[in-house]
Amino acid sequence: MTGDVGHGLRLRFAVLGPVRAWRGEEPLGLGSPQQRALLAALLLRGGRTATAPELVDGLWGDSPPQAAVAALRTYASRLRKVFGPDADDLVSESGGYAIRTGLGALDTEVAEQLAAEAEKARHSGDRERARDLLAEALALWDGEPLAGLSGPYAETQRARLAEWHLTLLENRLDLDLELGNHAEAVSELTALTAAHPLRERLRELLMLALYRSGRQAEALAVYADTRRLLADELGVDPCAGLSELQQRILQADAGLAAPAGPGEEAEASGAVFIRPAQLPATVADFTGRGTIVEELSAQLATAGSSVMAVSAVAGIGGVGKTTLAVHVAHAARRYFPDGQLYVDLRGAGPSAVEPEAVLGAFLRALGTPDNAIPDGIEERAALYRSLLDGRRVLALLDNARDAAQVRPLLPGTDGCATLVTSRNRMVDLEGAHLVDLDVMSPEEALVLFTRIVGAERVEAERDAAMDVVAACGFLPLAIRIAASRLAARRTWSVSVLARKLADERRRLDELRAGDLAVKATFELGYGQLEPQQARAFRLLGLADGPDISQHAAAAVLDMDPLDAEELLETLVDTSLLESAAPGRYRYHDLVRLFARVCAERDERPAEREAAMSRLLDFYLASAARVFALERPGDRLVDHLEPTAYPGLEFANRKESLDWLFTEAHCLLACVQQNASGPTLRRAVDLLLASRDLGESGANSRQYELTAIAVRDAAHAADDARAEGRARMRLTHVHMMASRFEMADEEARRAMVLALAAGDPVPACEAPNERGIIALYQKRYAEAEQYLEQALEAFRADDNLPGVASVLCNTSRTHAATGRHDSAIRLAAEGTDIYQSLGLAMRVANGRFALGLALHHAGRQAEALVQLTEALTLFRENRQRLWEGSTHARLAEVHLAAGRPAEAATHAEQALALRFVGGEWRRGIVLTVLGKALDEIGQPDRARACWNEALAIHQRLGAAEAEEVGLLLARTAAV
Repeated sequence: MTGDVGHGLRLRFAVLGPVRAWRGEEPLGLGSPQQRALLAALLLRGGRTATAPELVDGLWGDSPPQAAVAALRTYASRLRKVFGPDADDLVSESGGYAIRTGLGALDTEVAEQLAAEAEKARHSGDRERARDLLAEALALWDGEPLAGLSGPYAETQRARLAEWHLTLLENRLDLDLELGNHAEAVSELTALTAAHPLRERLRELLMLALYRSGRQAEALAVYADTRRLLADELGVDPCAGLSELQQRILQADAGLAAPAGPGEEAEASGAVFIRPAQLPATVADFTGRGTIVEELSAQLATAGSSVMAVSAVAGIGGVGKTTLAVHVAHAARRYFPDGQLYVDLRGAGPSAVEPEAVLGAFLRALGTPDNAIPDGIEERAALYRSLLDGRRVLALLDNARDAAQVRPLLPGTDGCATLVTSRNRMVDLEGAHLVDLDVMSPEEALVLFTRIVGAERVEAERDAAMDVVAACGFLPLAIRIAASRLAARRTWSVSVLARKLADERRRLDELRAGDLAVKATFELGYGQLEPQQARAFRLLGLADGPDISQHAAAAVLDMDPLDAEELLETLVDTSLLESAAPGRYRYHDLVRLFARVCAERDERPAEREAAMSRLLDFYLASAARVFALERPGDRLVDHLEPTAYPGLEFANRKESLDWLFTEAHCLLACVQQNASGPTLRRAVDLLLASRDLGESGANSRQYELTAIAVRDAAHAADDARAEGRARMRLTHVHMMASRFEMADEEARRAMVLALAAGDPVPACEAPNERGIIALYQKRYAEAEQYLEQALEAFRADDNLPGVASVLCNTSRTHAATGRHDSAIRLAAEGTDIYQSLGLAMRVANGRFALGLALHHAGRQAEALVQLTEALTLFRENRQRLWEGSTHARLAEVHLAAGRPAEAATHAEQALALRFVGGEWRRGIVLTVLGKALDEIGQPDRARACWNEALAIHQRLGAAEAEEVGLLLARTAAV
């Protein structure tokens, strides 16, 4: 017994690290190393008795002391005293000793149990749970097992436990790869192969992880390194598994493709994967369309005979395309056992979803981790097609704009199918089966109306019911709106509704022209709204963006947020507005178009402009508060355009950042929508205040496109102030993407415009950016001139964070030119300023600069401290670009400190993040990774990295190509 009964506190022991013991949570002092060695020897026998001779041999080997047995008795006696009320756990019997602990009292027993449960979970197909259980088991190791203990028994057990740890680690990494986490596994496997160069299983896992990460050359180089090392060290060839994997990689074996993700349904190989089931719910009262349902179902069924089926349903808005497509998709699910994907492409609105974003969402649904999703539409489409290869998946692409939006989203593999809906006939979608969906027949329309309202009410007034559906133009959406209103109003008769529809003279006029049938459908709902509801419906439809928050809507409507929420919920009840999530609302794309028509028709221009101005003010005032919380003391907030409508107050930095990143798409859409006329300057300033979005990695591309649009609008308006500020933001965007020539040109023009407009913002920031650009391009004298100009401007503006930024950047020029003491001093001075102002994220930039200065000065240990702290801060502030850059710098420092394995780990993590700042920086990271790999005995893989880096630098015309070429030449000569 271990003290559970009677004492209430349980004895626990650990040997997977230093030998330790606890009673409950209280640590126990175990005495001398030999005394701890005795305890470990007894614990690891699992309750079996160890004789005195066995213990003497295990503790002292061939050189025991003269009184060895007496010493054992002394150690045992002392341990009983330590155990206190549980002294009976250590028993003497048969001339030896044993420890009888309760189940799970020893960490090795816990690890064994977790490993066994993991094996069961894996065999049952639950890889995610198996991986988590192994990770939990591995977490029990706390350094070297039996740390600090000597003696033959301790040495033998230490080796056994270390080997067991490595085996569990291999099993966990194997599961990582099965779950699609190959990109993250590369850095860990690189370090492990460096530490255990002859362990072929680790090499095999590394090859597979690299191959699945799109790094085929490096994967093959690992094999070459392994073959050379085994021949040199052991005089043997690689095992059959490694050789087979090499051949499969050379042949681009489809079986090596990355699995779609955790928990997916079992394939023939026994692996499992998640089946996406994204189809919206089908309506219970689906009516008619029998011929078309059969036609589409037959077309989709052909995908089961190894043909990729593509069907495109076209028709006017409100004709029921989505309802039909969802109904058919549900009916066809049995043909697609590997899952169904769905997306609303919003093609009928002004902001259709980009295929690149859809591919990202689909890849996530198929189990791909965020950091394994590549940039660029072509790379994402290729990965999407690879994941679907050999599977049978149905994709429903709803509300497509045109064939160009759809093409990248086609699976491209036999057995899959795509069902597309659009207002436009996709005659240019190659191989598609086209279906034109017309309005319902009168009989179908009446059946639908009856199912919603109830047969009793309709049968009593059949002619009036036919009048209703005819007034709806036999459009399903209009019929549903009308019937739902009637069903919700028990005091109305069908004739009452018919008379109301007959009075809609304006609706009847609109029914006679082109797309007016859609407008007439929504006129039914709009005409029933109370004045306050109708105003909200009209004005909210003016705002671009995928949805709108409660507080942003309150700004549009000039209402208290709680009153606005109550009003919006009444619109949700009418089906004219959807609740996207608590506190967020959105229109169906056709309803949004109708709402804007209503606004143009029924709202005074001045009120429309005032509503959009309030929304812009709300975003600008809120973003300015986020900026102020992130950068206290930064004078930018004092140079922003004034706002008449208030923004949100935030309790803390986290809350403010949560808001900013949640509102990213809506906020940037607001910038573009207002980039003209009297709102132009506020739109530009909103771009400035939300600059964190440009550095986040996740929103960088949308931020860049918005900045370009605003710059062009400002140039067309001949507004030097607005154009200078927009060009200043584009400078930073281009620089973070390593497009230095473009960045420098934008900064140069921003400085000219700043002078013309007398604007201190670009006058301060543009020369600072030009200094950084010149630093990257090794034009150090120019860099210092620009930075001196920036320092003078920031000081004149009393902008302390700006001063700190320039000091840190100047530190980097000093470090690059060998002035190490001044480089460290300048970076430390800048960091002190940031800290004094409470600028948490800017402190990260300061520590980053200080770490670089210390690195150049050869003070690597201190550099690691600074860069590690910077890394933590960047990660906390969701700055993926800076996080990747810091990993890259940590790799350089570890390499300089003679720790190539750690350098390789950080370089791999930088690459896995996919946010290192453009191709030039990626080439730099690959060069560092190659150096690290070369030093840990993987020269072939190193050359693979250098070849890729060389190709990047040659393509960019970068000077770094020469260094990489020399590295390759040196290794080729060896």
